[in-house]
Parts: sequence; structure tokens; C-alpha cells
Amino acid sequence: MKDLFIKWFMAINSFLIRVSRGGIGSKLGTQTILILHTIGRKSGQERAIPIAYFDYEGKYLIVASNWGRDKNADWYFNIINQPRAEIDVRGKKVSVLAREVQGPEYEALWKFAAGRHPQYLDYQKMTRRHIPIVVLEPV
Repeated sequence: MKDLFIKWFMAINSFLIRVSRGGIGSKLGTQTILILHTIGRKSGQERAIPIAYFDYEGKYLIVASNWGRDKNADWYFNIINQPRAEIDVRGKKVSVLAREVQGPEYEALWKFAAGRHPQYLDYQKMTRRHIPIVVLEPV
């Protein structure tokens, strides 16, 4: 039931962000939301998903928390398979190149993200997997 609610919520939020050009749905509580456009690694079809992001040094930082589930979200596998993507952010479409962060950079960005959205700490407790962080750099 929870998964159905999440899918329903994300579909409606994506629709609102697109039709309002970011005016509605791009701010949820303390989080800002963008639409990530990827290519499905199996289907080859375009996929679009709303995801929370942080502005970070002229880049966009996204956390692959998948709501604390034990598996990574499909968008994560898609962006790793094809790092070139597009985002809809603040009413603009931006081409980006994605990279997953590791090591000391990961530790610094995890503190940055968790400091702004402490729910990530709860998500980490809910799962045994490492929660990836992806940086989207405009190209």
C-alpha cells in the first residue's frame, strides 16, 4: 500500500511541476524538487521522476535514498548506465552529466545533505545498503 501511495504521489507531483513550470510541486516542506529525465537501461524509454535536490556549488546534488528501502531506485541504475540526462528545475530544462560520489567527497556531501534533511539519517537506519549520492553537473 505504501509503494502504491508513493507512486501515485510522485506521478501527481511530476504532473504539477510540469504543467506549472515549477510553480507548484517544486517545494515540499524544506525540500526542493526537480524532475530527472533518464533513459531506462532495459527499456530504452524516457523516464521522468520527481526527486529532492540540493544546490551545491553550482551543481545539483541528489540522494538515492529510495525512502529507506533495501534496494536502489530504478532512476539510480538508469543514471549510472547513462550519465547524460536532463532535469526540469525552477521552470528550466537543463542538460546534466551525472557522477556518483565516493570516499571523502561522499562523507562531506552526506553530512551536507543530512544536515539539511535529517530524514536521510532515518532512511540509512532502515536499510542495510549504502545510500548513494549523485552530483548532476550542468553541461
